[in-house]
Amino acid sequence: MNIENRFPRLLIGAPGSGSGKTLITCALLRILSKKGYNPSGFKCGPDFIDPMFHRKVLGIPSRNLDVFLQGIDGINKIFYESQNNGADIGIIEGVMGFFDGMGVLSMDGSSYDICVKTGTSAILVVNCKGMSRSIIPMIKGYLDYGKEKVIKGIILNNCSSSIASIISKEVEEELSIPVIAYLSNMKKQLFSSRHLGLVMPDEVPEIMEIIDEVAAELEKSLNISKLIDIANESGILTSSCTGISHLLVTNTSTYKEEKVVVSELETRDKKSLVKIGVALDEAFCFYYEDNLELLKKMGAELAFFSPLHDRKLPDVDGIIIGGGYPELYAEKLSQNESMKASIKKAADNKMPILAECGGFLYLNKSLHGIDKKIYPMVGFFDADGFYTGKLNHFGYINVCCENENPYLKKGEVIKGHEFHYYDTTDNGNICRMKKPTGKRSWTGICCKNNVFAGFAHLYYPSCTNFIINFFKLLTSS
Repeated sequence: MNIENRFPRLLIGAPGSGSGKTLITCALLRILSKKGYNPSGFKCGPDFIDPMFHRKVLGIPSRNLDVFLQGIDGINKIFYESQNNGADIGIIEGVMGFFDGMGVLSMDGSSYDICVKTGTSAILVVNCKGMSRSIIPMIKGYLDYGKEKVIKGIILNNCSSSIASIISKEVEEELSIPVIAYLSNMKKQLFSSRHLGLVMPDEVPEIMEIIDEVAAELEKSLNISKLIDIANESGILTSSCTGISHLLVTNTSTYKEEKVVVSELETRDKKSLVKIGVALDEAFCFYYEDNLELLKKMGAELAFFSPLHDRKLPDVDGIIIGGGYPELYAEKLSQNESMKASIKKAADNKMPILAECGGFLYLNKSLHGIDKKIYPMVGFFDADGFYTGKLNHFGYINVCCENENPYLKKGEVIKGHEFHYYDTTDNGNICRMKKPTGKRSWTGICCKNNVFAGFAHLYYPSCTNFIINFFKLLTSS
């Protein structure tokens, strides 16, 4: 059944990374919350870190919106779920530059693309540092570019009140678009970055005090009624949301079989729920909220544990070790011998385990820490992880199975992305990673016993068989 709903929402875009999208998004979420709204945060693209900042502000998960991984219907369903869970406005943080998509010249998957295909209005954040009148033609270029005119408002960042008052008037008169707020240069409030993006929110001292201070400053100039008007201009959504199946991107050739399995999982007696251990601490924290939500809806109880701080695995049927920054905590991870032994024993005994990127590095024999020292890791795979000093693989991939394994049949595909500066001496050869744009490909994924591991961050809903087979292994182990 198709459901139509009007969900007020807007996207915070910018000419490029480093313009202040995350800071502005967090400040707006904070302002709206304090004024009695129930906002939901979203992030365009596969980014793991920015949603952590949104969650820090709101106390609830922020969801990724990704054209490649989810499709437009999948994005609309996420909007619907958020509204169904009580959200009355959505604030979406854009990705990279406003028109930057999956390829160098492609706009597919860009902030602009998502706005056009979901009927979402956008606000452009312009970093005004080192500019005055040049701000106007810069904004004009973004307003004129693209067939659909989705930018409905402007926020000036790093702009003093004296300049903002003059430039705002000129922008509105010359370009017929409102400047709804400006933020002066607040150097001490800027979030710092490292090789995978922003540092994580829990690493920023007094993070909420910083966000509150920025929000208070932004609110002085914010035309909140105009902000709400722009959010209300976003179009009506149409979605079909029923049970677990609405989260799954179904392959039509196997739909009937999968629908039966999904139905069985939906009606399973709660006493027979599977329990999945999910690594979650400073070292391992990169997870798609959609993945966790799908596991829970399919009947799993999630038990979070820490490879850094806990002494052994909890009593679980299987485990997932996501990505993160194990290289920053390599010494402490290595010193936790009892946890390493607990995980290796589970893997040796054929417990179903999914490990991605940082989790994959952790399961190997050794890891070069950020301090350039070599530390022993779990040792389930006989390979060494090392820092290359460059970005090895970046962007979306189709993970295509070439060697049949307990999770995938030959020829099956699950979507994901890679983003890592580390490599190993053996990345596996179970699957071929294929770029959705261009002809580049490489082999990867190790599968031993029931452990499926590699550098790819997988989007579970994109392959029903993968996650159903995981559950079959969990219930039979």
